[in-house]
Amino acid sequence: MGTASSMLTQYDIEEVQEHCNNLFSQQEIVSLYQRFCQLDRNAKGFISADEFLSVPEFAMNPLSQRLLKMVDGLNFKDFVAFLSAFSAKANAQQKIELIFKVFDSDRNGKVSFKDILEVLKDLSGSFMSDDQREEVLSQVLKEAGYTEDSYLTLDDFIKVLGQSDLKMDVEVPVD
Repeated sequence: MGTASSMLTQYDIEEVQEHCNNLFSQQEIVSLYQRFCQLDRNAKGFISADEFLSVPEFAMNPLSQRLLKMVDGLNFKDFVAFLSAFSAKANAQQKIELIFKVFDSDRNGKVSFKDILEVLKDLSGSFMSDDQREEVLSQVLKEAGYTEDSYLTLDDFIKVLGQSDLKMDVEVPVD
């Protein structure tokens, strides 16, 4: 896939398609590549955190700083793999894995009460006090069979969130 200014070959498209479990059509991958090239202003073949922040929807997201840790330095293949969790065709486990990574900011494979509180703070801002967040989270964990001392793994997230109908769909415009 060379530099960002090079064109995708049919082989490249099929390789990316396979890498993202065929969640995007070939036409969608070409559109994503065009967007990737627009974001990759330095034409280095990867997107930096600063380049990601040029997307207004991303910059305005209350979780943007957490997401930046996940996307900084992505090449095109990994860029598509990251976006695949937002595909309407992605299954619940793929979506939950992304959610887990957002909460597991230190990448230790475990999410603590404190980790969840930090995300809640990012999401709720000044609309909730720290005490309110702690109270709500303690109750939710208790109802799910966990305590404030519990560490949740990906399997725990799948168990808890797997029952819900997660909506994280993003439409890829096809030119």
